[in-house]
Amino acid sequence: MQPSLLNTVPMASPSSPNPLHPLSLLAQVSSRQVTGCLQVMSPTTTWLLHLDQGQLNYVSTAERAFERLDSHLRRLSVQVPSMVSAVRVQVRILFEQQATPLSDYQAICWLVEQQHLHPNQASNLIEALTKEVLEAFLDVRQGSYELLEGNSLGNAPKYCQLNLRSTVEECYARLKQRRSGLGQTNGGYQRLSATNSAAPVLDQSLTVAPNGPLTGSSGSSNGAAPAGAKAHYTIACIDDSPTVLHAIDSFLDDKIFSVIMIDDPVKALMQVIRNKPDLILLDVTMPSLDGYELCSLLRRHPDFKNTPIIMVTSNTGFIDRAKAKLVRASGYLTKPFNQSDLLKFIFKYLN
Repeated sequence: MQPSLLNTVPMASPSSPNPLHPLSLLAQVSSRQVTGCLQVMSPTTTWLLHLDQGQLNYVSTAERAFERLDSHLRRLSVQVPSMVSAVRVQVRILFEQQATPLSDYQAICWLVEQQHLHPNQASNLIEALTKEVLEAFLDVRQGSYELLEGNSLGNAPKYCQLNLRSTVEECYARLKQRRSGLGQTNGGYQRLSATNSAAPVLDQSLTVAPNGPLTGSSGSSNGAAPAGAKAHYTIACIDDSPTVLHAIDSFLDDKIFSVIMIDDPVKALMQVIRNKPDLILLDVTMPSLDGYELCSLLRRHPDFKNTPIIMVTSNTGFIDRAKAKLVRASGYLTKPFNQSDLLKFIFKYLN
């Protein structure tokens, strides 16, 4: 069971790992409906995400997988009398030394085959393990990855298939709650934000070109300001989708940009007036007040007659572009886009 290596990014050396944005990477995986094993190498851990058409079958790590499995099996033994210590030891003897990225999953399958676990119990166990590991993965900030395309579970039964979008949203909310309890900032990145505390979800608009390989989003690649540019810019991003806001935030290097994330179009006008950004990214389709109306209102204000306002939308028709010109929008950024697209567009209008 060795799927072929089709799409890869260069591996980071241990001394100089690349910046990594898990939400952006998972958004690409979701939108492309990837099938395979996404291996993410951070400085301390190798993360293994087994996917089927963009949905999660299982998430684990190459390190400490059996310690984590044994911990869950011990808790499960309260409900499953047959899950005695001898069975747990046997599982580790049979599978822990196997040099495969799926040995812990195969151990769970064996427990079902030997009737120590019911398939429904195996499904619940796999879901619990996946969410535990995924929550930790969302906190990764450096690393590299490669995608092994194909059926990564091979002939093993698929006991669980989790919706990637809702699972990430749940794990992100739990992670944020845990961070708050520890008094930490957002993964070491303290951003200027006008959005509420709702967890982001994955959105299909956040992806690279449909047929290209997965691309990593690095805060250093293509992120330097052109010669003669200001040292720092304030960017207002107005969008009712938390996914879009957080992805754009992750795309923009915080040494160059302060990102004001605004998820309520009705309150956006006052937020923008208060912060006076250098450039505004404005979603077209929003409830209550669409982007064209908001752009028109901003252009009537004396402080924003010449501020670059970029409409961000998946609508590419002539009528939509005509509307943008009528309200004097500066440009029209079409979804999907990647980090490089966004930075080129921003610096084009900032200069």
